[in-house]
Amino acid sequence: MPAPTLMDKEGRLGSGPNLPQPPPQPPSEKQIQESFCGRLEDRTLLQGPNHRLTELKLLYEVLRDFMRGFRSLHFVGPCITVFGSARFEETHPYYQLARKVSAAVSRLGFTIMTGGGPGIMEAANRGAKDVNGRSVGCNIELPFEQSHNPYLDRWVTMKYFFVRKVLLMKYSYGFIIMPGGFGTLDEAFEALTLIQTKKVRNFPVVIMGSEFWGELKTMIESMVEKGTISPEDLDLICWTDDVDEAVRHLENRAVKQFGLTCEVPPKSSSWLWEKGL
Repeated sequence: MPAPTLMDKEGRLGSGPNLPQPPPQPPSEKQIQESFCGRLEDRTLLQGPNHRLTELKLLYEVLRDFMRGFRSLHFVGPCITVFGSARFEETHPYYQLARKVSAAVSRLGFTIMTGGGPGIMEAANRGAKDVNGRSVGCNIELPFEQSHNPYLDRWVTMKYFFVRKVLLMKYSYGFIIMPGGFGTLDEAFEALTLIQTKKVRNFPVVIMGSEFWGELKTMIESMVEKGTISPEDLDLICWTDDVDEAVRHLENRAVKQFGLTCEVPPKSSSWLWEKGL
């Protein structure tokens, strides 16, 4: 008869002589882990069941993250969100492309929104400021510092990645995907999944950097051949390196489709401690 599974009082697997023990952590790693989890960050939330009081605290932290984001971004106006790597320097062609396309999109009247960090994010926010447009960022706390870039009219720093992604989607009428890494892929496919499943409206998605994304485009086309996506799903993406084409696509699929007009944004209320952009 097998030995019973050991559980603690909260219903989690407990420790015991018959259970495999994790390898010992170096003191430095253990200190980083305790410090990171001690601030009720993603790692605590995602590590499995916690004590009930811890779960309640986590819910409060998530709610506070959302409230901080809502209050900071309520008056930013319709946005186009630009995703891309934080690792490209100012001299890189993709940095220059992001700056150029963001300036052109800003001239349409959109606020440029990014993750608020360096690299492509900085380039996009900088492009908006080049033409006196509005520029906002939604940054993220990381174990290593990621400070906001200097081209932001407003920024908010979130604790939780999933809260940050919701905010980057919530205020946007379209998305520009520049070359990037895991985070950029995550954000791009999050947007495409929400659009494909009709969770959000048919917002335009522009992917720029054909040389960088060539294999990804081939893979997506092969998904149609294998039947995992529909042929019409290919129409959700505009693949281009041309700034004018990107702007026309955003204008047709966002401005005209949703009837956006240049209007005076709603006034913030000092009684509610709100701040306009």
